Amino acid sequence: MLVELNNVSKRYAMGDVWVDALKEITLSLDKGEFLAVKGPSGSGKSTLLNILSALDQCDSGTVQVGGVNVGALGEHKRSRFRNRHIGIVFQSFNLIPVLTALENVMYPLTLRGVKDAKPRALQALKDVGLEKQVNQRPTQLSGGQMQRVAIARAIVTRPDIVLADEPTANLDSKTSENIMALIQKLNKEQGVTFVISTHDNYVTSLASRVITILDGKLVGDSLAKNRQANKYSETVLDESGVEV
Repeated sequence: MLVELNNVSKRYAMGDVWVDALKEITLSLDKGEFLAVKGPSGSGKSTLLNILSALDQCDSGTVQVGGVNVGALGEHKRSRFRNRHIGIVFQSFNLIPVLTALENVMYPLTLRGVKDAKPRALQALKDVGLEKQVNQRPTQLSGGQMQRVAIARAIVTRPDIVLADEPTANLDSKTSENIMALIQKLNKEQGVTFVISTHDNYVTSLASRVITILDGKLVGDSLAKNRQANKYSETVLDESGVEV
């Protein structure tokens, strides 16, 4: 099992009021899955991704990624774990304006002192179809190209999992389709595990699994539904209609 959440809860203070962002979420995720997290604004989707990415910590429960209890790690170790094992694609791209596409993708490898950072970054940009834009800065790129750079930066470290918060929210429909085709390709051909939060029904239609978050609670899981459906389809009845 790649990811295991057990009874994860998170509360935020908004003035004098406490808001339950997540309520006892229990969830497991296998390597190679493409999971879409859907739900209305304020349902807890972004909070879930922040906790999975070790950018935030839960108030109760446990979060394990690759067998490591990330909640038990100190801040420095969490940062190092995130750099080595988790790729993040932000809705606003979060590219460094003064760096080229190549330098942006190299950045997480440079932080680790990886010697072959440049060839690995070049390959990641090639994987996302941007081998001709390596020397361009973010201001010279379209929204779709900037998102591709962000995806290349997320996968260049060869992480266990890539988390994307509304990756198509700021893109037109055609560009969104291209980005999702890229994510599908990376998932199927390279086995990259993706967790994507989204409002977009098109995105959820492409995922291999969809969970629904509402008011901080996990209220739907397509994998659980499929398992239940398979259970019923495999049930054998005798002539009187009794299960055997």
